[in-house]
Parts: sequence; C-alpha cells; structure tokens
Amino acid sequence: MKKHLLLSLFGLGCFYQANAQTTDTTQTAPPAVENTSEYRPVRLLLGGAFEFGGDEVGTVTFTTGDKQSIKAGQGVLVAVGAELQFPKVEQLRLRATVGYKYVTTAADNAHIRLTRVPLHFTANWMATEKIRLGAGVVKHLAVKLNTDGLGGNASYDASTGAIFEVAYSGFGLSYTIMNYKDKENYTYSANAIGLTISGVLPRRN
Repeated sequence: MKKHLLLSLFGLGCFYQANAQTTDTTQTAPPAVENTSEYRPVRLLLGGAFEFGGDEVGTVTFTTGDKQSIKAGQGVLVAVGAELQFPKVEQLRLRATVGYKYVTTAADNAHIRLTRVPLHFTANWMATEKIRLGAGVVKHLAVKLNTDGLGGNASYDASTGAIFEVAYSGFGLSYTIMNYKDKENYTYSANAIGLTISGVLPRRN
C-alpha cells in the first residue's frame, strides 16, 4: 500500500513539474527586436527667410517727396529641397534647396521688384537636439530689377557666395556674403542678414 502511495505521489510530482515548465516556456516573451523603420536618410525640407542688407540698386520717389530704396540683399525667401542624414554620423545633415527671393516697394501705381532664384548647399551640425550650426555655398540665378516702366530695367550676373547659419528648433539667424555685378561691370554688395525658419517632413520624433 505504501509503495503504491509513493509511486502515485512521485508521478504527480513529475506531472506538476513538467506542466510548470511548459507554462513558463509559453509565457516567456521573445526578445525585443529594435524597430529601425523610422529611419529616413532623405526628408523633404521646407524653408523661408526675411533678409535685409546690401547696396542700393534702385530708388522710388513718391508724390509726397518720400523715398524708398531697394537693396541688393533685401527680400522674402521661400525654398524647398531635401535634407540628408547619415546613419553613422547622426549629427551631420546636408541640405540643398532651390528658392525664390522677392522684394517690392510700397508704390501703388507701379509693381517695382527685385527677384532672384537662390540655390543653397549647406553642411549642418546638430550641436544639441535643437541647436543647428550650418555653413555652405549659395548661388543666385536670374537676378532682375523690374521698374514696371518707370525707369530702365536691370539684370545682374549669376553670383556665388557663402552663407552661415545658427538655428534653434527651426528658427535661425543667417548671414550671406556675396556681390552682384551688372552688365556694365559695376559691383553691388548683396550681403544680407536673415531671420530663417525651416523644417523637414516627415518630422523627426
């Protein structure tokens, strides 16, 4: 009788142990796999700027006697392009944009404007998660002054210069160094200080 009881208890213990091991194995979660689907090396870049400075390239005189000048570095800029990020050097970002820069006057009876097509190529370093330092090359194409019939129009040679920028969380301050040259080889400073805004799509988390 004792032998049968011992054998029964031994069998019950083995069954319990095997069942416990099966339960533990079933409940053990598989190792987590890192999700790398969020990494995008190239993102859409949108930007804009308000820029000021440069030599005077035109002047408008109003009937009140007031005057307004158009300066070579002045204008509102809108731009679109791309930002490239390197997986092994995440702080480094390469940016390239094409834009349209435009400035006009307050004249009601004439649409006087200075227009150009800027190309920006910059290398940027993320000093912190939100602070970006950038430097690179800027080229202005199709630089034209249109006086809308009130005077002679003017065009300027394509010009290449340098640009530097420091930004915090998408808002920045830039400085552009370049010159314009007209058809008579007269040179105008187009140096400009700019208030910039930029961002990428899709946004980084």
